Amino acid sequence: MYENMTYEVILKRMLDRVPQGLDKREGALIYTALTAAAAEMQIMYIEFDEILNETFADTASRENLIRRAAERGLEPKEATRAVLKAVATPEMAEVSIGDRFRLGLNNYVVSGSMGGGIYQVTCEIAGTCGNHQLGRLIPVLNIPGLTAMEMTEVLIPGEDDEETEGFRKAYFDSFHEKSFSGNRKDYMDRTNGIPGVGATKITRAWNGGSTVKLTILDSNYNRASDLLVQTVQEIIDPAHSGNGDGLAPIDHIVTVDTAEEVKIEINSRLEFDGSYPFEVLKDRIGNAVDAYLGELRASWEGLGEQGCIIRISQLEAKILQIQGIYDISDTRINGAAENLELSKYQIPIYGGIEIDSRS
Repeated sequence: MYENMTYEVILKRMLDRVPQGLDKREGALIYTALTAAAAEMQIMYIEFDEILNETFADTASRENLIRRAAERGLEPKEATRAVLKAVATPEMAEVSIGDRFRLGLNNYVVSGSMGGGIYQVTCEIAGTCGNHQLGRLIPVLNIPGLTAMEMTEVLIPGEDDEETEGFRKAYFDSFHEKSFSGNRKDYMDRTNGIPGVGATKITRAWNGGSTVKLTILDSNYNRASDLLVQTVQEIIDPAHSGNGDGLAPIDHIVTVDTAEEVKIEINSRLEFDGSYPFEVLKDRIGNAVDAYLGELRASWEGLGEQGCIIRISQLEAKILQIQGIYDISDTRINGAAENLELSKYQIPIYGGIEIDSRS
C-alpha cells in the first residue's frame, strides 16, 4: 500500500514545502536536516506495510496467523510421533516397556505389548521421519535373551506440524461452515484432529436412529490399522455406549471403521524404446500408477457419498509421461476394459501390472 512512499518521494515533498528564499540545496542545513527525517519516515512507512500484512489473515506470517486463529479457538496441529509394530525373536525375550532401539538415524522406545512377542514401538522424534523405515532394530542396551527385533508395520503414522497454508485455509473455512456439537463439521474436525487420522467419512443413521459410522484413513491416506481404529473409537465413543463419555454427544452411538482396500491390477499393451531395460520401465510404471492411486486416496474424503473412480484415460496419461514409452493401448483394470468405480467405503491400492510389450 505504501510502496510508492520512497525516500526520494518523501524528501521531495518535504523540500517542496520549504518557503522560497531559503537555501535548500544539497549540503545546506535545511537539506541535511530533511534527509535524516525522510530516511526515518521511509522506515515508518515500511513498518506500516508490515503491520497491514500481519493484521489480516490472508497475508499474516505463521506466528500472527496463529494469534489471529486463536480468537476463533483454532490452533495448528502439532507434530506427532509414529507408532510401529515390532516383533521380537524369540517371543519370550525379556523386552520391557521403555526399552530403546535404534534404526538408521532414529531411536524408538517400546511403548506397549500386543502379546506373542509383538510390541508397539514409538519413534522418539515427532514427525513423518518415523514412517519411512522398517527393518532390524538394534537395542541401545543389551536385552537378555533377545536375538532379533524386527520392525514390520506402521500402526499410527507420525505427522509433521501443520503447514502454514493448510492452517490458513482451515481458518477461512471456519467462517463458511460452523462446527457445533454433534453436527457433521464437528465430527469431521474432531476425528481428523486425532493424531494419525488423515481422512474421515461420516454415515448418519447407518444402523438405525442415533447411530453414526466414522470411516477413517490414516494420515498417509491408507487403510487405518486396528490400533488406530481402536484409538479413535476410545476417544470418540468408548464401548459404543452412547453415554457421552467420549467426544461424541450423549445418545450418539458411534462405530469407527476403516475403508476396504481394493487391489488394482493393470494390463496394457506398450510400445517403448528398446534401449531401456524392461524391468526398469516396469518399475517406473508401477511407481506412476501407485502415485495416481495415492492421489485418488487423498481425494477420498472430499468425494462424500461417491467413491473413487479409476479411469483408464488417467492411467494411460500417467504412463505416457514416462520417458522411453511411445504408446499405450488395450488397457484393462482388473480384467475389464472400462473405468472402475469403487464404493464410498473402498480405496484403491496398487496390485501390479502385466505388460504386452512391443519395443
